[in-house]
Amino acid sequence: MQLMKQMVLQLAGVSLDDSKGYLVETRLGPIAEKAGCANFNELYFKLRYGTDQPLMQLVVDAITTHETIFFRDGAPFEALQFKLLPEVIDARERMGQSRKLRIWSAACSTGQEPYSIGMIVHELLGNLKDWDIQILATDISKATVEQAEKGIYPEHDMARTSRPLLMNKYFEKTPAGHRVVDSVRKLVTFRQMNLLSPLTGFGPFDIVFLRNVLIYFEAATRRDLAQRIGQTLLPHGWLVVGASENLLDAGPQFVPQTHCRTTVYQPGAVPVGRR
Repeated sequence: MQLMKQMVLQLAGVSLDDSKGYLVETRLGPIAEKAGCANFNELYFKLRYGTDQPLMQLVVDAITTHETIFFRDGAPFEALQFKLLPEVIDARERMGQSRKLRIWSAACSTGQEPYSIGMIVHELLGNLKDWDIQILATDISKATVEQAEKGIYPEHDMARTSRPLLMNKYFEKTPAGHRVVDSVRKLVTFRQMNLLSPLTGFGPFDIVFLRNVLIYFEAATRRDLAQRIGQTLLPHGWLVVGASENLLDAGPQFVPQTHCRTTVYQPGAVPVGRR
């Protein structure tokens, strides 16, 4: 069991304490059995010394949490609409790039977060014809990224939202389920990515959503990731974290601000003397 916890930490950066041992049993037990392993030690050595990439991906997909809903927690999307986007647009205008936006959903799961961001962008800006807008959506799980790219959701997902009017406005019903309209779908580019990997070629971004991810990492990994993501932000850029997360130990540039009941950070805007 302990060896598998080490392997999960290595593959996904997810730290499983003793209270989370059940996750190894319930989620990885069937995978071990299917792989022909008599126990978790055998599964560990097969992953550690083998070259079975699909097996590694199965473990990552099983251990990472993919539960999410559209406009999750509500407040971050209010902050996005009424504070972050207006200020970013003003900053871009001062840069001479008045119709350009770059946003990153850094743990997009099955797509609800980046599509929610896309709907808010539409609501704020209206006609996007002359805008250059890119929403990058990444997740460690290949399966969830592939599902997110389809942009099709069952009735159950449509009902679990704090903004039903927007859901009705930006989805169309199809035989396969409710599909995100093309004007929102085309804003989002999906990519499989492990946040522990180097962030080369990423950004710069105006806004990064890194929500409900840091809680799974050890303190050192959490600090390192926050600092690396902070480096992908433009000087006016904003970092949004989850309601139960904070970056108080990530460095002096991470000064928490509260807008619309949401904690956000603007690491590139902190004066040099305060760092």
